[in-house]
Amino acid sequence: MAQERLSLRKIREVLRLKYEAGLSNRAIARACRVSNSTIGEYVERAKQAGLNWPLPEELGEGELYRKLFPERENPKVAEHPVPDWAEIHSELARRGVTLRLLWQEYRDKHPDGYGKSQFWEHYQRWNQAHTTSMRLPHKGGEVVEVDYAGMTVPITNPETGEISQAAVFVAVLPASSYVYAEIQPSQELQYWLAGHVRAFAFFGGVPKILRPDNLKTGVKKPNYYEPDLNPSYHELAEHYRVAVLPARVRKPKDYPEDL
Repeated sequence: MAQERLSLRKIREVLRLKYEAGLSNRAIARACRVSNSTIGEYVERAKQAGLNWPLPEELGEGELYRKLFPERENPKVAEHPVPDWAEIHSELARRGVTLRLLWQEYRDKHPDGYGKSQFWEHYQRWNQAHTTSMRLPHKGGEVVEVDYAGMTVPITNPETGEISQAAVFVAVLPASSYVYAEIQPSQELQYWLAGHVRAFAFFGGVPKILRPDNLKTGVKKPNYYEPDLNPSYHELAEHYRVAVLPARVRKPKDYPEDL
């Protein structure tokens, strides 16, 4: 809006002095006793509205102002298809299903839908509003959660055509949900340990705490209070100077949400 609201008579005088008398904006400002910036704005708005001198006699003050200051349409906010969050929540309980996978399926159906970060944010809001349990916040880089995903991946030997089932090793930074995953021939100890080494290299650092599930590869003897670590896994922890705190037995909230 202009700095000063001019009357119809004064607007007519501004345009007359500009187009009929050929005065500069500064001279018009002195003649009309208004600021130079106001004259410049009214002259520019008149140009954009296609107004010149003389103005049509029938042009009233209200119509003149509508031409000089047209209402701007509010930009329409894009409406994205809203997923069924209850169904999303239910699907996450299935083996091998992750929030990333559900988002990819959602985008396949709705290419103009939520981006990944928006999808996760809206789901977290829904989850917090519809569940009574509370998760403790994680500090960035403090914990890496490791496990084998419940699903396996079929691998075909290109020479023999034989199909075998490969394990999926997953490491997650829970504070950011940053994920490292790799396919391994099996869940044997050598692959389990090597997966940690490559995950550390991928993350570019080592956490303070490793939190594996109570699987037999890393935890030799599951115990509710003091799980007994595999000796080789213990040596890896000593080498990288990290603490291994396995998830408690029958405590699913200790596990990564994306696994």
